[in-house]
Amino acid sequence: MIISRTPFRVSLFGGGSDYPAWFRQNGGSVLGFAIDKYCYITLRTLPPFFAHRHRIAYSKVETVNEISEIQHPAVRAVLSEFDINTGIEIHHDGDLPARSGMGSSSSFTVGLIHTLMAKQGRMATKRQLALEAIRIEQSVIGENVGSQDQIWAAYGGFNRIDFHRDDSFDVTPLIVPSERRKQLLGSMMLMFTGFSRYADKIAAKQIANLGNREAHIHKMVAMVDEAVAILADDGEPLARIGRLLHDSWRLKRELADAVTTPEIDAIYDAAMDAGAVGGKLLGAGGGGFMLFYVEPENQAKVRERLNTLIHVGFDIDNSGSKIVVYEPDGLEFR
Repeated sequence: MIISRTPFRVSLFGGGSDYPAWFRQNGGSVLGFAIDKYCYITLRTLPPFFAHRHRIAYSKVETVNEISEIQHPAVRAVLSEFDINTGIEIHHDGDLPARSGMGSSSSFTVGLIHTLMAKQGRMATKRQLALEAIRIEQSVIGENVGSQDQIWAAYGGFNRIDFHRDDSFDVTPLIVPSERRKQLLGSMMLMFTGFSRYADKIAAKQIANLGNREAHIHKMVAMVDEAVAILADDGEPLARIGRLLHDSWRLKRELADAVTTPEIDAIYDAAMDAGAVGGKLLGAGGGGFMLFYVEPENQAKVRERLNTLIHVGFDIDNSGSKIVVYEPDGLEFR
């Protein structure tokens, strides 16, 4: 049995610039971090005592004889790319719900690739995991996804990621004094709206609209530099990050008509009225998790105002995807 643990992520600034359609022409930059909430993938060879050859358990359970019969697009694509020729059982568990703006689909893909590489006796580098997940999601499956989620899932950490026109990328860990980092995280509230959505459809609209929103994306990328400067300067009040999130959200909601909804706007307005400095909807839009910057003295009021939502505490994950159980000897049957 092999088990991988892969983090989810919180994106702060620069969203939209990680789509290949954008950065291959303009370059791009994003800022954010992986969090200590995880996707777990358990992999083992399925014993040859069943009527089916493969079993995949996630929100549903699939039992099939051919990889081509698998309905889950990422599992089907990854197993096909790895040329699996034995029966496989895959089990998925997640700390957070799918389709919620936390990069869960990319965490799943990275984690699955990691377990399969371990099964083959291969040590995976973080860059290998990220590049392979990007290739499978964008080129093999053909999903409308950017390239930041796969990188945070693989690398972990609090990073700036720069995307270059030649499809290469750089990951730069953000150097922030521990007390200032603690203050930043202590001022952030992560709330689940209760709405899930299919990001692919919303992202497709954003990608199609990139040519009409060039000024918006350039401003959102410039916020990466501004946020890095704020975090690096002890003399700058961290509340400026909250105001920057608010400005970024105002730009993001104009990227496509499906980014926000009246329900999401009502949640955002309620949080601001209760004392939040700023915030944003995570992911492509339409639902999922919202992140707010709230000074500690106002957090009780925000919680009370949004008492129907689930509040999730978190810290930064610094490990990225890792193999937490590696017991390959029991994987083969003769």
